[in-house]
Amino acid sequence: MYNKLAISFPHMGDYSIVFVQLLRHLFPQARVFPGPPITQRTVELGSRHSPDFVCSPFKYNLGNYIEVLEQGANVLLQTGTGCRYGYYGELQEQILRDLGYDFRFVCLSRQRATPEAACAQMRDLGCTVPASGMLYALAMAAESIRIMDRYEFFMRENMGFETVPGSFDGVRRQLLRQIESADSLGEGQKAGADCRRAAARLTTDRPEHPLRVGLVGDLYTMMEPFSNFYVERQLAKDGISVSRVMNLWFLLLGKNHRRALKNCGCYLRHTVGANGVDSVSQSLAYAKKAYDGIIHMKSFGCIPELNATPALMNLSRDWNIPILHLSFDSHTSETGIQTRLEAFSDMVRMKKEEKNAANG
Repeated sequence: MYNKLAISFPHMGDYSIVFVQLLRHLFPQARVFPGPPITQRTVELGSRHSPDFVCSPFKYNLGNYIEVLEQGANVLLQTGTGCRYGYYGELQEQILRDLGYDFRFVCLSRQRATPEAACAQMRDLGCTVPASGMLYALAMAAESIRIMDRYEFFMRENMGFETVPGSFDGVRRQLLRQIESADSLGEGQKAGADCRRAAARLTTDRPEHPLRVGLVGDLYTMMEPFSNFYVERQLAKDGISVSRVMNLWFLLLGKNHRRALKNCGCYLRHTVGANGVDSVSQSLAYAKKAYDGIIHMKSFGCIPELNATPALMNLSRDWNIPILHLSFDSHTSETGIQTRLEAFSDMVRMKKEEKNAANG
């Protein structure tokens, strides 16, 4: 055992704040810090030491692991469960050991992702917090995630129409600061209440029938904005209301595979793995709500989302709703993605104008 634990994990959008909050409650004497925000150096480090055709989340995470090991981390956490990424922990660990790093790797995936197994691993790591304290820390983390995702959903739908540039993002940053400094469940709930009051004061110039686009795809690509070149913000700049149901709260408490498969209608009858079924069921829901378009985002080689693509193509044809398929990897061009987004925005705007003219 190391003299002092230095615990870290890969960066994952704003959720890194919650993971730090949780781990600091479980290991009050340890140094806890997240992987740094993903940069081109992160991507280059991960790609250099990863198998060529592995998915981009693997490469981003591996690059982050190298960065935090350089910063003194001696305990690394990995939590992938939903797809083949749940099997990547052993490979990532072996790559890092082959590079000469000394660390302890705690992999909470697949059969080890049960509450009992996770608790046992935390105890083995040196957590002395009583069971009640562990549950309290989990409740704090869950509440923080709920509050963050609730505001983010509201922000995505409205920030494209803000009258004061940056006002929605300002409220988000304040919320994150409060959650980061919260030391109790009550303080976290106060952060949520303050956020709701601040959000109520935001002013928008939202048209009666704005362009609406739904986002579906694999969770990592959607939740880590660097990996998708900040697609949501680009759409907002084009005056588009963005909806994304898939977030961490959905993954933890909203995901119901059987219900999602039923809600796919005739487009999908069997599971395709990970969030592929959710991509189809949510796309069908967007089509029924007369959304103007859907963007399907995935990392290159993501098998569940590839399996879902034919169903999405059929859905697009039957419901006459444009679906833009975006695939991302470490070599994807940001300029290319931006060009495709601009073309997609122009297309759905013209399509809506033609529809309004025909009905007018």
